[in-house]
Amino acid sequence: MTNVDIAAAAQLACLLEASAPKPGNVSPGRHFSDVRYEHFLASAAAIGGAFGEAADHRVGEIVLLAAQATSRWTRSNTNLGIVLLLAPLAKAAARDAASRQSLAAQTPSAPPDADGRPLPGTLRESLAEVLDQTTVDDARDVFAAIRLASPGGLGEAAEQDVADEPTVTLLAAMQLAAEHDGIAREYATAFATTFEVAVPALLRTRADGLSWDDGVVETFMTVLAAQPDTHIARRGGAELARDVSERAAEVMRAGGIRTDEGRRALGYFDHSLRDPRNTGNPGTTADVTAAALFVALLQGAWT
Repeated sequence: MTNVDIAAAAQLACLLEASAPKPGNVSPGRHFSDVRYEHFLASAAAIGGAFGEAADHRVGEIVLLAAQATSRWTRSNTNLGIVLLLAPLAKAAARDAASRQSLAAQTPSAPPDADGRPLPGTLRESLAEVLDQTTVDDARDVFAAIRLASPGGLGEAAEQDVADEPTVTLLAAMQLAAEHDGIAREYATAFATTFEVAVPALLRTRADGLSWDDGVVETFMTVLAAQPDTHIARRGGAELARDVSERAAEVMRAGGIRTDEGRRALGYFDHSLRDPRNTGNPGTTADVTAAALFVALLQGAWT
């Protein structure tokens, strides 16, 4: 897999995620007051250059380059969480020939071993190594990207606020924020939700013959039902986030995308999440879904 392939997979993952009608999110014909579906398309196109050079840049550099490119096409935060997740995955896939060759054989849904370590020879093991090797410079670049996209703290961490200069590595900064921020939690756990929940769900939908749209929606709903969305928690509070996840689980029990009853429930659920402030937008869940798409595409799921 070449750098060009990695960039294409990153862009396609963003396009597939944005195009599926996920409840509470922007999709074709379903816009927010401050951002439209077309902005997500532009953002997906914009990041190609940054991800096409993943082998030559640090994780933080990839994130900052992608954020800068995105800012030239939209003033809204359309893809920061996605870029934060895809950057170390791209670096892991691009770092050397051995890791690239391992993609074809690895089982992305495989859990860690008994000691909690990712299985050897897998993309997740390479990812864990990439995360362990992040530096203070990576944190500095990521903080700059966050300020560019949306000024403020990294979740609710009392230390290493993005308004300040970092004094720890990117991984350490994410570990500090992991309790309150779903993206940071992925860094702290070597992408546990991505590899243990989202990717298996997505691969099941493909094995069952579901369309990409339906597969993305089911993956999204599986992740949302499994854990409260921290984007909702920041905007509307922890109680709302828990309630949304409980209702997502109810929709899945009704059949989700696979039954008429489930599809009706999805429609009601989507409507319930929409308000003028988009308080119920499960944005972090959408980001993790995009990461799962990226992993699956690196695995050759498109062919």
